[in-house]
Amino acid sequence: MSYDEQNIFAKIIRGELPAEKIYEDQMVLAFMDIMPRSPGHFLVIPKASARNILDIDNENLCAVIKVVKKLAVASKKAMNATGITIQQFSEADGGQEVFHLHFHIIPRYEGKPMDRPGQMVKDMSILSLQANKIKAELGSG
Repeated sequence: MSYDEQNIFAKIIRGELPAEKIYEDQMVLAFMDIMPRSPGHFLVIPKASARNILDIDNENLCAVIKVVKKLAVASKKAMNATGITIQQFSEADGGQEVFHLHFHIIPRYEGKPMDRPGQMVKDMSILSLQANKIKAELGSG
């Protein structure tokens, strides 16, 4: 399967679609998930055109995974979470729906299961507040 330059994450990288950004450098972008399964749920993606973990080069994968760890630590603290779930799906049969490599970082809370997938956030300002908490934690770290 080939990479589709018109996927939603490629459009976010190019600035064609908005996103509530948490982190950005030359190789990686992180932004809030608009269908969060838990408060503080966000995505980390490479800026490189990679369909999934099966076809990304090692340099870009290493850059992404370093940011995944850094942001997982910051979000756990910023969101007062008791745990973190990190998910990555590759290909349709593996559960992938957007065919640009992405890692879900999902803060978890004792006694609270994740919400059902596909539930669109009703108040986008909540995502901004959560993003600002995580960004503040990055700044203090």
